[in-house]
Amino acid sequence: MPRVLTIALAAAVLLAASHLRAQEVDPAIAANLAAIRAIDNHAHPVLSPPEDATDRNFDALPVDNMEPETDPLSWRPDFPPLAAAWKSLFGFTGQPPLSPEALQQLDAARARAKQKHGTGYSAWVLDQAGEGTMLANRVSMGVGVQPPRFRWVPYVDALLFPFSNSGLGATNPDRTQFFLLEDKLRSQYLQAVGLATPPATLDAYLAQVVIPTLERQHAGGAVAEKFEVAYLRSFDFSNPSHDQAAEIYARLLHQPTPDPAAYKLLQDFLFHQIARECGRLGMAVHLHGMSGGGGYFSIAGVNPLLLEPIFNDPTLRRTNFVLLHGGWPFVHEAGALLQKPNVYLDLSQQSLTIPPRTLALWLREWLELFPEKVLFGTDGYPYTASLGWEEATWIASRQAREALGIALTGMLHDHEITPARANTLAEMVLRTNAQTLYKLPQ
Repeated sequence: MPRVLTIALAAAVLLAASHLRAQEVDPAIAANLAAIRAIDNHAHPVLSPPEDATDRNFDALPVDNMEPETDPLSWRPDFPPLAAAWKSLFGFTGQPPLSPEALQQLDAARARAKQKHGTGYSAWVLDQAGEGTMLANRVSMGVGVQPPRFRWVPYVDALLFPFSNSGLGATNPDRTQFFLLEDKLRSQYLQAVGLATPPATLDAYLAQVVIPTLERQHAGGAVAEKFEVAYLRSFDFSNPSHDQAAEIYARLLHQPTPDPAAYKLLQDFLFHQIARECGRLGMAVHLHGMSGGGGYFSIAGVNPLLLEPIFNDPTLRRTNFVLLHGGWPFVHEAGALLQKPNVYLDLSQQSLTIPPRTLALWLREWLELFPEKVLFGTDGYPYTASLGWEEATWIASRQAREALGIALTGMLHDHEITPARANTLAEMVLRTNAQTLYKLPQ
């Protein structure tokens, strides 16, 4: 074999070996990661027994009634990590995919755990996942899902759409049902302030509905407000003036089907107002920022760069924004936006859907640039009969720690950080960044 070729092959082998070593998590880093009781920035916990069986308030827009889509592997019944989650949580030793009879056995194992832990069941799930606190994205809190273990993040999209929304889902079957759900939630918000219909003017709507709703939720313990607006429209928010929005509001108030172009401008104005009020109240704004569920979801519309005018608005600098799910597939764009002083992102859903070695690639990039802006999260959610919020939380927590371990080990091997700094970064992502952002107790 020619000497040049031999040298080239040897170099290739050494490079491959170095890459493999970088994928192995340093034992000290792994031990530290396993010991940290994390703050989960985003999930949808279900109430504890006896309220769990009828609970539908885990999401304002539940995704279980949409038309079929091509599910990611992690949502499918044959997802291999399910076996480890079932065994760890419930002592169930079945292997995915489960037969109907095995699913019944899994349900029975879950039922035994619920009976054992009762109203403490949801908190017990956090313990199994190594979490101290979970930010609960829910319409309302309830049995077993209460502070201090669970912190409330309610939904605010219904306030963006004050009028008839019957025509907004005409070409999107998912949005058709979603707007019906938003109409129902808006009615609840109106009823809470003693109204049956929106007030006659924009100023009255802000003063009598928007601000009181946000203040009531903040007083009820909300640490952030959640926008699922990416399921309803794109992120291209303009910045109309108050007078322009007031004229549009008055004009659309009596239209059976609001003009879509004018209605969008009103939504744009209301988004700014809601975000500004959140800043005044000390609540963060959470935005679904990833390709979403459903075959009709607009992936182009969730490009986080569309939000840059929002992040650059000087009147919104008191408001902290969190891009949930790390922006996938726009992971580099989301990372670049972290240079904005009031922008953060989390790992939720990516930690379930993206394998750890893949997630570690852009997680390392974020940590090398803006480590104080990266938050741990799972997006634990009752997806399917075999993947409940319990399993999703457990799997995502384990995979997120593995991805973080791979990223930190690579940085350590490349002499970018010391072992002490690796431990600090692990604490930041899993816990202290969220403590600082939400002013949670140490």
